[in-house]
Amino acid sequence: MKTPIRVAVTGAAGQIGYALLFRIASGAMFGPDQPVILQLIEAPVDKALKALEGVAMELDDCAFPLLKGIVQTSDPAVGFKDANWCLLVGAKPRGPGMERADLLKDNGKIFIGQGQIIDAVAAADARVAVVGNPANTNCMIAASQAKRLPPERFTAMVRLDQNRAQSQLAQKAGVDLTAVKDIFIYGNHSPTMFPAFAHATINGAPAAKVINDDAWLQGPFCETVGKRGAAIIAARGASSAASAANALVDHVRSLVTLGAIHSVAVKSNGHYGFDANVWAGMPVRTTTPGSYEVLTGYDLSDAFSQQKLAATNKELVEERAFVADMIK
Repeated sequence: MKTPIRVAVTGAAGQIGYALLFRIASGAMFGPDQPVILQLIEAPVDKALKALEGVAMELDDCAFPLLKGIVQTSDPAVGFKDANWCLLVGAKPRGPGMERADLLKDNGKIFIGQGQIIDAVAAADARVAVVGNPANTNCMIAASQAKRLPPERFTAMVRLDQNRAQSQLAQKAGVDLTAVKDIFIYGNHSPTMFPAFAHATINGAPAAKVINDDAWLQGPFCETVGKRGAAIIAARGASSAASAANALVDHVRSLVTLGAIHSVAVKSNGHYGFDANVWAGMPVRTTTPGSYEVLTGYDLSDAFSQQKLAATNKELVEERAFVADMIK
């Protein structure tokens, strides 16, 4: 049997955490032969810690053969200790009347602390995946605090947007979901992100030719994918949880699967015209478990793509400016 890997999860008793942990313990994230130890982190609040205790009981009661231990804590230094993967799910949600700049600064304090602790105590091969919104900038903030771990170890999740885009294309074309390939997400995990349909194929043919409706692709398609989270909140009275957890499983599973090509928000280093210091969604290929290379050969030179890239880059640059004084 393989050596267990340690997986730290923040916000572990929240809605996404509850939908996520059983998937990890069952083998869906790291594979059916990879044992795991779950290191569950919650806020130092009695209600949250009591809920976490109940989640741990349920994990025990599932009798997952791959689950080799559970740590419950409100101390990040304990929760991130020797972790191979740090899944940063928890974040402060945007409240009524809260400005985006205020949200960024409140979360900035959280992710500064987490970045420092992860860099100090996590395993030498630690990887970090950020889900808590605004995910791209929270990821950038956490990475800015790392001295030991390089920036490429820090990724943010745009896989939920990719999954949403794939589903929308399949439904529009009337084909099975698996017929849709190479739909990638560029930019921010926000309504400005760009699902670059020009790359996508449906049964091997260009998606734009199969669908043959540029007005839909440039309008309702992009808008539906970009605003899907708000639509779900309006419909169910709560934000995406199961689909977000599923996307995080996909995000990590693709990052540990050699040759997988998928959308990840990474330090842009200027690719596709993004500011070099923001974390932007783009296509990557997994090269070794946990490592990747950015795929830079996709043509995004048309006017519509350039407009969309410019808009999402502008938002990312503005977010970075909001927290610039915190990450010097």
